[in-house]
Amino acid sequence: MVAIGGETRDRVSRAAGPLATAAVRRIETDLEWYRALSATDRSWIALVAQAAVGAFVGWLRDTGGEEAAGRPATADVFGTAPRELTWSISLGQTLDLVRSAVDAVEEEVLRLAAPGDESSLRMAVLRYSREVAFAAAQVYSEAAEARGAWDARLEALVVDAVVRAEADDSMQSRATALGWGSVASVTVVVGSTSVRGGATVDALRRAVTKRGAVALAAVQRRRLVVILGGTSTASGALSIVTSLLDHFGDGPVVLGPTVPHLFAAGRSARAALSGLAAAPAWPLSPRPVLADDLLPERVLAGDAQARRTLVDRVHHPLQGQPALLHTASVYLEGGRSMEGAARALFVHPNTVRYRLGKIAELTGYDLAHPREAHTVSIALAVGRLAATPPVEWRLGAPSPARDGVRRLGQVGGAL
Repeated sequence: MVAIGGETRDRVSRAAGPLATAAVRRIETDLEWYRALSATDRSWIALVAQAAVGAFVGWLRDTGGEEAAGRPATADVFGTAPRELTWSISLGQTLDLVRSAVDAVEEEVLRLAAPGDESSLRMAVLRYSREVAFAAAQVYSEAAEARGAWDARLEALVVDAVVRAEADDSMQSRATALGWGSVASVTVVVGSTSVRGGATVDALRRAVTKRGAVALAAVQRRRLVVILGGTSTASGALSIVTSLLDHFGDGPVVLGPTVPHLFAAGRSARAALSGLAAAPAWPLSPRPVLADDLLPERVLAGDAQARRTLVDRVHHPLQGQPALLHTASVYLEGGRSMEGAARALFVHPNTVRYRLGKIAELTGYDLAHPREAHTVSIALAVGRLAATPPVEWRLGAPSPARDGVRRLGQVGGAL
């Protein structure tokens, strides 16, 4: 490109103020969304337009727009505006601003060009506008990276608060900043993490979005914790997690119960983590598996909440039906034989069959199914323990067994 003459450069330099005014006026005229912005945002955009025109004038004056002089310096064009402006307008809107401003400047400077400089001046304007557009893209890229890093920290803090069951005001504010203030139907999922780490979290989040749900996720050492939102039913959550298994590492993947909102997710997290710890006791468990399906193993691992849940679901309902409770005990202890239970109860096998159907209706567990029979057996055992008052021994007090031996010795001595 031929260098622009000195006369043209002087004319453009003297018209820097009117050029900036024309650029802002064109933006106001062409862009309806710009007029809807706050006065503060509009003033920042006006400053950016003035800085862009000033930088263009300075570059043209110093280099004449020659290719050999290097690329225009556009790094400081957006430096006058705060980074928060990227939250108010999108990259597409910023490019619309650049386009409108460039159109206005191009019209004005062509009137200022000395004879023979028109074409070179137009090319200089286009070259400068290209550099400004690239600079805008870089600003938004850096803002997106910073926002992503900040969001990742917030996300990790929210997940940690859910795992710790700390639903306080700080978690609420962080969740709201992440757009989770009104997300309903929340399910916590835990499993081991794959070797891909952070890449797994990003890919997992995108996969959940494709399924019409939302997710928060964090890697905690070798554990991957995922909070699913928008899963209205347990079956819906199970279907989504089944499609995400490739994002987890080896081993069990456990889903906690679905709760109404994020601030009740601590209950779902406790059940899921308890299930993950107890899952090795059931080697043939499905993958993924519901924490409720691991209730017997969780009881054996010492989970008090699982013990209460089993007692409430099985033992308490059957306590009000003594015949059903007795039938369940006899049937389970007799090896789940219909005829054997009938003989032990002195009833017809059809009576046993009828009672087993009533037990299934009352508790939700079918004793004809081995896994469900195992669950009921554990539930009856912990229910009996809960109903038995604990025996308290005082330190130094004689136990009934020792007292019996002592009396037996006294009797032997008398003989």
